[in-house]
Amino acid sequence: MHKLLLNKYYFIDKFKKSNIDKQDKYTTIIYRNYKKDHNIKDIILLRNYCRIKKIKFFLSNNIRLSIKLKLNGAYIPSFNKDLTHLNYKYEKKFILIGSAHNLKEIKIKEKQNVKKIFISSLFKKNKNFLGLNKFKLTSRLTKNEIIALGGISKNNIKLIELTDAVGFAGISYFEAKKRPHR
Repeated sequence: MHKLLLNKYYFIDKFKKSNIDKQDKYTTIIYRNYKKDHNIKDIILLRNYCRIKKIKFFLSNNIRLSIKLKLNGAYIPSFNKDLTHLNYKYEKKFILIGSAHNLKEIKIKEKQNVKKIFISSLFKKNKNFLGLNKFKLTSRLTKNEIIALGGISKNNIKLIELTDAVGFAGISYFEAKKRPHR
């Protein structure tokens, strides 16, 4: 079985040009700075740099600011159960994505109108660890597109093709990259 190019999502906590420069245009940057006061200047700098690099940029857990700054979309973490954003108006191109760890959280993400659900953890053995088989079963609980999350490395990335995931997300995979590739 041969899949097309997987979508890639890189979580960052701070703006480092060198890390973004390693990415290709098929990588989406998700800025997840959970401090109370977002430094809007930093977000705008990051947004502008991503636009220059032709990389999509999402802000985590602040849909209103994502819309205001005309970002590509917003990421809703699993702990965010709020539905207030359903009243917001935004462009058709604006995309909501979010993470879930179980059926209850998947159903909440569906109510929040996310288009892609990040399910964790595929490989990383933490409290949300699913492994390949449970990941496949969990991903079939929704009709939304699935993104694999947790412990993705160059050694296990081909195993994602055994799932229904259309992409993967992480941190260390992207920071370890030497040069952009497809």
